[in-house]
Amino acid sequence: MSDGHGPPPETPSGWSAEQPPPYSAPPASPWTAPGSAPQTPYGQPYGQAPEPPPQHQIHGPGPQTPYPPYPHPQAGHGFVPPPPALRPGIIPLRPLGFGDILDGTIKLIRSNPKAVLGLSAVAALLAAVPLAVGQALLLDTTAGMMADPTTAATAAEDLTSVSGIAAQYGGALISYAVQFVAVTMLTGVLTRILGRAVFGGALSAGDAWRLVKGRVPALFGVVGLLTVIMLVPLVVFVMLIVVISLSVSADQLGLVAVLAILFIGLYLAFYLFIRTRFAFAPAAVVLEGRGPLDAMRRSWHLVTGDFWRVLGILFLTSLLVGLVSGVLSVPFTLVGTVLGAFGAGSAGSIVAAALLITVGATLGAMITYPFEAGVSGLLYADRRMRSEAFDLVLQTAAIEQQRQGWVHGSADELWHPSNSARS
Repeated sequence: MSDGHGPPPETPSGWSAEQPPPYSAPPASPWTAPGSAPQTPYGQPYGQAPEPPPQHQIHGPGPQTPYPPYPHPQAGHGFVPPPPALRPGIIPLRPLGFGDILDGTIKLIRSNPKAVLGLSAVAALLAAVPLAVGQALLLDTTAGMMADPTTAATAAEDLTSVSGIAAQYGGALISYAVQFVAVTMLTGVLTRILGRAVFGGALSAGDAWRLVKGRVPALFGVVGLLTVIMLVPLVVFVMLIVVISLSVSADQLGLVAVLAILFIGLYLAFYLFIRTRFAFAPAAVVLEGRGPLDAMRRSWHLVTGDFWRVLGILFLTSLLVGLVSGVLSVPFTLVGTVLGAFGAGSAGSIVAAALLITVGATLGAMITYPFEAGVSGLLYADRRMRSEAFDLVLQTAAIEQQRQGWVHGSADELWHPSNSARS
């Protein structure tokens, strides 16, 4: 919940805070059954003080003495703990902790695996195939050089020729281009699915695409701008290193190495800063309908005041996802590399190596893509709840949807910033 405002409203009778609601409460009240009221642990309705305990007469002379107040571990007599937050979908409708975000991302994948994992697998496969083929061909050439050293000179010339360079790096360049397109569209679709899942609704892959396809140009605009921002310092530095290397003597090349190490450290800090500041731009494009520049400004504004927490959650997520992705992909990649290295000249070994490398890369990316998109989307929702009291908007909508018994498509419009409790 947003900092500074009161506890969330009570949950309807029988609605668990950890599961989606059954949408079976009567229309007369979203909170209680007709003719009844929620009870305190002492049998009294919420909001009323408990009745005093019965008097007890002490044996012998003296005044009547009441029993002492009921003990309570947190507060004095009559204290009633606040009810848990509403949870119609994958997250509780209150400010989220790191555990809530991870749990919500897992629930997003489990609640709609066909759309989330299916689309992620397709995007990962499209990006992995060109890279795997290029790696398999390179391994075959290298293995041939090792098996017959007399052909090493000829093979080295082939590798340094235009066609050889194209064979080595063409697959990687094609893979990056495909990844740029596929992951951009996938991020938009997954964000739209997540926006509905917060309310307990579900979207098929086709429905999500129909809702998000109009936002694809703006998504490409955001990703393109971020790519330029990331590449410009890198290109400038490479050009400076080349100029310095050509202008210094051989005994001064150590200075060039020191400059390179310094730049790598500075560039890493720059990368983390830019990624954190603009982490919510895709969500602003898809859920709020903003243009590229406006979405980037929106992300910058949401991150302001909570930069280190956002950075920490994104960084920890990358570490966790990288670990899981490595466990899944490394065995396939390792076996494929061995087959490609020791099966020189065999078409079967090239195909097997490419296939195994593709499977490994696909499995790894299939987990990475939805998990990173889910964490970014839920962290965006958390920042809106903390800075704009957006949890009040979500709670009000959830109560109405519970009363009606279903999640209407108009729930997507609630993400528009005009619906924030604090503008």
